[in-house]
Amino acid sequence: MNPSKGKRSGKTFLFTSESVGEGHSDKMCDQISDAVLDAYLSQDPDSKVACECVAKTGMILLVGEVTSKAIVDLQSVVRDTIKKIGYDDSSKGITWLTHSWTFAGFDYKTCNVLVALEPQAEEISDCVFEGRDQEDIGAGDQGLMFGYATDETEECMPLTLLLAHKLNHRMRELSLNGECPWILPDSKSQVTVEYRDSEGALEPLRVHTVVISVQHSPDITLQEIRHNLMEKVVKVVVPVKYLDEKTIYHLLPSGKFLMGGPQGDAGLTGRKIIVDTYGGWGGHGGGAFSGKDYSKVDRSGAYAARWVAKSLVKAGLCKRALVQISYAIGVSHPLSITVFHYGTSDRDEDELLQIVKKNFDLRPGVIVRYMKSVPPPQPHHRAGTKAADLPGHGLLRSLWKRRVSMGTTKETSLYILHL
Repeated sequence: MNPSKGKRSGKTFLFTSESVGEGHSDKMCDQISDAVLDAYLSQDPDSKVACECVAKTGMILLVGEVTSKAIVDLQSVVRDTIKKIGYDDSSKGITWLTHSWTFAGFDYKTCNVLVALEPQAEEISDCVFEGRDQEDIGAGDQGLMFGYATDETEECMPLTLLLAHKLNHRMRELSLNGECPWILPDSKSQVTVEYRDSEGALEPLRVHTVVISVQHSPDITLQEIRHNLMEKVVKVVVPVKYLDEKTIYHLLPSGKFLMGGPQGDAGLTGRKIIVDTYGGWGGHGGGAFSGKDYSKVDRSGAYAARWVAKSLVKAGLCKRALVQISYAIGVSHPLSITVFHYGTSDRDEDELLQIVKKNFDLRPGVIVRYMKSVPPPQPHHRAGTKAADLPGHGLLRSLWKRRVSMGTTKETSLYILHL
């Protein structure tokens, strides 16, 4: 469907988004990659980092490129991150004895940490940074990025994804405060919402289905798990107005989830890009965020696209917005900027595009200047809350405003909201 047209107006449909917890193996890798990035940037703000992480039973592997003056204790960074996530004892991975094989749990103390980080290629550095002022540095690679916003929630994020994030956040909270000590680090959630299409704008009507899978200790029954998930998680997170007698619940549908994290599934940085963005809404250019400094437009360009889309919605210029930006390696200005409003604006898309071009400088070197003006993301365990970031990046950061000219449009000014 053309995102500019509200062809389904008045019709209802179902849409589903998922989220994962901090202890999910892929999300753990994202956090390790970002912890490595943060460690380099804290010592050398000009560090150039592209760090990927691979995890499996008893092993963490860091691969990628780093050019920095910083000296980082990577062993400590990795192990501290794993410990904070909750894999602080091998029992969290659960030890299994099956067919004469013994599987030890995963924890920060006993896992091997292997490092294969090399300097960034000089030819990339030459074409991106050489002889350029900060604001005119080139994009670190080619690529296309999307930003999406919708007025269905205060955060301008899809309700499906927001609820899925909050379910994981709530389980993490119950584990940390000791109310549900049986909850272990790995978890997944999925929420299906029934929507009405109102001339391109989205109206959430009800929650159709809730799915929760959470790693647990062996000393609790399935009945107890499901009761706790319903009473202490679902009913606390999902507003009662969205629940009815037809809502379907799949709470620990597998019946058992003992082996979690890298012990159960291999982990890899960048494999949860839909969880990290809009839960399947809008669009995605394919690039991941974690472990990348601002010169990698996979990250900074996607943040900027979200900034633009959210600003358009919060300013009341449209009810939904999808913004695409594209770049070429070594070129500072975007190759293209496109705005879709799904038929939810009284202005045409060309007019919105001119507003964007007049008020947003989307060069990577300028984007980072804006980002430095915004408080850093909150810890990952707060994902889904109003002032928190999504797992791994800052699409839900707190906002601050600056007043800028709107040019030829009717209003004299527009509040531009930062990420």
